Amino acid sequence: MASNRELLLLLALLLAIMAWSWVGPFDRATWWLEAIPVVVALPLLAWTRNTFPLTRLSYYLVFVHAVILVVGAHYTYARVPLGFWMQDWFEFSRNHYDRIGHLAQGFVPAILAREILWRSGAVVKRGWLFFLATCFCLAFSAFYELLEWWTAVIGGDGSVEFLGTQGDVWDAQWDMMFALTGAMVAQLLLGRWHDRQMLLVTNR
Repeated sequence: MASNRELLLLLALLLAIMAWSWVGPFDRATWWLEAIPVVVALPLLAWTRNTFPLTRLSYYLVFVHAVILVVGAHYTYARVPLGFWMQDWFEFSRNHYDRIGHLAQGFVPAILAREILWRSGAVVKRGWLFFLATCFCLAFSAFYELLEWWTAVIGGDGSVEFLGTQGDVWDAQWDMMFALTGAMVAQLLLGRWHDRQMLLVTNR
């Protein structure tokens, strides 16, 4: 289980990255749209720290996902330098940083979902855990695509930076596929490790 000191160090590091991200972003409105999940998640995690502490693995994954989001918020997903480097290295046709973001959108919530489902008793048969956690991530990804659609309808051309489609008509489908892939890969790679950590938290 992660100690309070450990979590405070992660929080300080994340806040420093957020401060950098906040200064001079490419588009201020896009910054808020991309970073709002982090702004919401931080007080929620602090509020549940004593009543429902997460595993160390979950806290670290949330930290990594938050960094991905706030870096994307600073540059906009279509302009993150890492994506351009990948484009050059692998001769991609576009900046694929948003693919990293959507892979994480499945990878990290899958671990959180399986932890909440199992520890809360919502799922009592282990065989259903993989399926339901995967379903949650795919549903969450689809809902996020709906949010992007609604943003486009309301914001018109001003939402282009948030959407980051880069001319790909199948962008929403690719995003959902990457989230689905991330959800399954996370559980296959980290499931046993996560199970051991959940036992430590439950028996503390």
